[in-house]
Amino acid sequence: MSKSENKKPKLIVILGPTAVGKTKLGIEIAKRIGASIISADSLQIYKYLDIGTAKPTIQERKEVPHHLIDVLEPTEDCNAGVYRDLALAKIEQLLKEEKKIIIVGGTFLYVKVLLSGLLENIGVDKKFRAELKKLREKEGTSSLHKRLKMIDPESAKRINKNDYVRIERALEVYQLTGKSISEHQEEHAFQDKRFDTLKIGIGVEREDLRNRIDKRVDQMFGDGFVDEVKNLRDIGFGPDLKPMKSIGYKQVNQYLDNNLTLDRAVEVIKRDSKRFSKRQMTWLRADKEIEWFDNNTELKSIINRVKQFLD
Repeated sequence: MSKSENKKPKLIVILGPTAVGKTKLGIEIAKRIGASIISADSLQIYKYLDIGTAKPTIQERKEVPHHLIDVLEPTEDCNAGVYRDLALAKIEQLLKEEKKIIIVGGTFLYVKVLLSGLLENIGVDKKFRAELKKLREKEGTSSLHKRLKMIDPESAKRINKNDYVRIERALEVYQLTGKSISEHQEEHAFQDKRFDTLKIGIGVEREDLRNRIDKRVDQMFGDGFVDEVKNLRDIGFGPDLKPMKSIGYKQVNQYLDNNLTLDRAVEVIKRDSKRFSKRQMTWLRADKEIEWFDNNTELKSIINRVKQFLD
């Protein structure tokens, strides 16, 4: 096999907290280099959830091809494994067409699993999950986090004390294998690196980001966010669906059910979005492969770095 045949396909990945401007930057880069964009967003993958997910507009999607947007029904389950399968298939197709590819990521676990592989062959213990559910109802999620801290302090540091899904999975892996999920991850070491990747992290000053979040939320409601959620409910997508429990959709559903005033719903969405962005930055800072740029001042430097990487 020749040296050229040994080369890994190149991927450009745009990462950053919510509302920082990943979509617009991805489009700007794609126009300059003639690339297609693959979304790595756990909500944009769903049909009909448009305003609350800040999807690229129809016009933006006409300017630059976007993929893995509007792929699943809101009733369908999506996780990192499902996303990875869909993304790898799309990447393979685009590479055959000799397209350059940009991944624009808001769901960083999806990006990590796409680029680095997935822990396989650790199943599900339904009986154990049922026991955990009872404990959660009785003692709260934080008590399960304390249990996780005893058996796997490394994972407990990474997982928010209120993130029941990840706590449950970490406890389940230990129950099934006798080893912590962090040990499995270390052994796996995410060795499945099939791409040559440039990770570009974009950030702005903290106060600027907070203002961007406030502006985005106000824009969502100005664009008809409440009507979007009403329409989703009218066609059968109720508040109990997983995507309808995400930040924004959850609070609008609470407003429609008379559990929050509209003003309070807006306030809580802004608050929770800012907290989420803080957690995102904690996750991103742990990835030493990311090259950081200021989205307000360093567009030229970003473009130059991308071209250097591709050359």
